[in-house]
Amino acid sequence: MAVATGLSCAGNYFAQPLLDLITRDLHISTTLAGLVVTASQTGYALGLLLIVPLGDVLDRRRLAVGLLAATALFLALTAAAPNGPLLLAGTVAVALTAVGAQVVVGYAAALVPDEARGRAVATVMSGILLGGLLARTVSGALAGVGGWRTVYWVSAIPVAVMAVLLHRFLPRVRPTARMSYPALLRSSLSLLREMPLLRLRSTLGALSLASYSVQLTALTFLLARPPYGWSEGGIGLFGLLGAVGVLAMTFAGRLGDRGFVQYVTGLGIVTLGGGWLLLLAGDHSLLWLSVGLVAVNTGQQAVLNSSQTVLYGLRPEARNRLNSVFMTSFFIGGATGSALTAVVWAHSGWSGVCLLGAGLAAGALAMWGLERLGAARHTAH
Repeated sequence: MAVATGLSCAGNYFAQPLLDLITRDLHISTTLAGLVVTASQTGYALGLLLIVPLGDVLDRRRLAVGLLAATALFLALTAAAPNGPLLLAGTVAVALTAVGAQVVVGYAAALVPDEARGRAVATVMSGILLGGLLARTVSGALAGVGGWRTVYWVSAIPVAVMAVLLHRFLPRVRPTARMSYPALLRSSLSLLREMPLLRLRSTLGALSLASYSVQLTALTFLLARPPYGWSEGGIGLFGLLGAVGVLAMTFAGRLGDRGFVQYVTGLGIVTLGGGWLLLLAGDHSLLWLSVGLVAVNTGQQAVLNSSQTVLYGLRPEARNRLNSVFMTSFFIGGATGSALTAVVWAHSGWSGVCLLGAGLAAGALAMWGLERLGAARHTAH
């Protein structure tokens, strides 16, 4: 399941290092090529809102398998795109169906007992994280061998194979909820309105990913200029240090299963904010830059895993809707963090973005404090 989620989500990141190749091959403007990344983000956000909730009312195995099969098909169609508009359409379709990965995450949470939920979610989510991290590197390597289309042709094959394997080996879990599709979407919004914990965790998650996204965006700016002056390939390889966060997510899942999920959240936020203090010294020190990068990634993954563990335990019959609301807020936060980074970098440079990242982490810490205060009041009552 972890491999399936990683392969499914990887297609959202293939285009990022290939934009120049795509521009020259399709004879399109750089503006249109840049919209490929935006199209991917938009498609994934729509999928989170419109498709993931279906896991609460449809056969989850059939939904997950169908989405992976559709992703494989759309990857192949994207590879064959003869012009820019069809490339954009294919990119949106790939991202829209790639949310099958989130359906599989909820599926994993439903297959295990409560005391193993955190570890199961961490294991499957590690596939998504590694898929995103490795996609850019693999994409550049394959494009160097056979052009940008090769990336999409080659990736379609293992995604299709994983759809077959999931159909063969996953048990069937029939949902208990029965409602129309419009009622399902309204129910997702109702959950956000009715559940204070969902609102707090969604805001906390958005702030934490916003802080993390500041690092993703600003790191490229920093390493491309003196004293580093690295190439795009070197910057991409350095970013693989973030894979350490996958180990942190697995460890966080085990701690959560042992009853320490709230401590994992708090420690994760503190690690995230502390990482930015280390990164502040990273503009002239590769050591501090590396340590800070690992800290930011580790903290973010701990916050993500603990938040999903908390939310999946609230209403088992609504896990996909809960995940839909949370992950939508999560990615909105990430997009906001990236946008803020560009503005702050232009005015204040590296020190400014470090303060921005630390400030967003402080906001996440405040949300966790409010959650703990609310829990204490509820217990006293």
